[in-house]
Amino acid sequence: MDIRQLQYLAALAREKHFTRAAEACHVTQPTLSGRIRQLEQELGVPIVERGQRFIGLTPEGERVLKWAHLVLENWQSLQQELAAIRSKKGELSGRLVLGVIPSALPMVSLLTRAMEREHPQVEFTVLSQSSEEILRHLHDHAIDAGLTYLDNEPVAGLMRHPLYSEHYCLFVGENSPYADKPAVTWQEAAGEPLCLLTPNMQNRRIIDRAFAAANAHPSPRLETNSIMNLLASVKSMGLSSIMPEYFIHVLGHLEGVRAIPLVDPRVEHKVGLVGLPREPLSPLVSALFAAARSLKS
Repeated sequence: MDIRQLQYLAALAREKHFTRAAEACHVTQPTLSGRIRQLEQELGVPIVERGQRFIGLTPEGERVLKWAHLVLENWQSLQQELAAIRSKKGELSGRLVLGVIPSALPMVSLLTRAMEREHPQVEFTVLSQSSEEILRHLHDHAIDAGLTYLDNEPVAGLMRHPLYSEHYCLFVGENSPYADKPAVTWQEAAGEPLCLLTPNMQNRRIIDRAFAAANAHPSPRLETNSIMNLLASVKSMGLSSIMPEYFIHVLGHLEGVRAIPLVDPRVEHKVGLVGLPREPLSPLVSALFAAARSLKS
């Protein structure tokens, strides 16, 4: 068994397609398939459910994948540390994979920019994930760190650093009767034609609890897992949406859209960086938390 076999398995699990996985690894499809078959023979268990196309991993394969992620993470951390030692300036290089809740996607650039200032050779992969997926993928070593809710999730035992507080506004078109109001209640918002994130998103569950606290029970016209789709629906469909207040600052002026603070109740939740506490800690993850601490929460 070697590192390359584990890299091929991780790529196949990520891409869910033999040809795409081979392309991502810069090898031919027969090479990738053959090396994974060798891994199965060496371990003595079937790893891949085979058909005419990729079906999935066997139960044994899922366990092998978890160990593969752990081995690859340690291998990458070792390479990063040795590269920093070899570098005259101690510069870090490599790639960080971040899982980010959809509502925090516009804010992640603040963190990556702070990291880039100190370590310009570091690259990023940013994945939009639910808070549950972030926690699961952290423990499976499929991502390096996550941006998620700190006071609304089971994050005990994780490294964490708060980045900002999330407040909510009702986003409406400029012709809405609420467009010029200083504030809107959750009860009033419930009567609007709403587009919201899907129920599996923690942001949506927070919104649903706020409506319940206001004894309001809206029926959304549209549900999506995309923040950009929410904004587009407000602009082009005449719908209203509930999104974090900071959108109006991070995304700049939104032509034809107004953001009205929601009250009764006023909802606030902490969002921050989370990671697995490990010894030794990956140099990239350690640097990422240092960059987070350099930002004002």
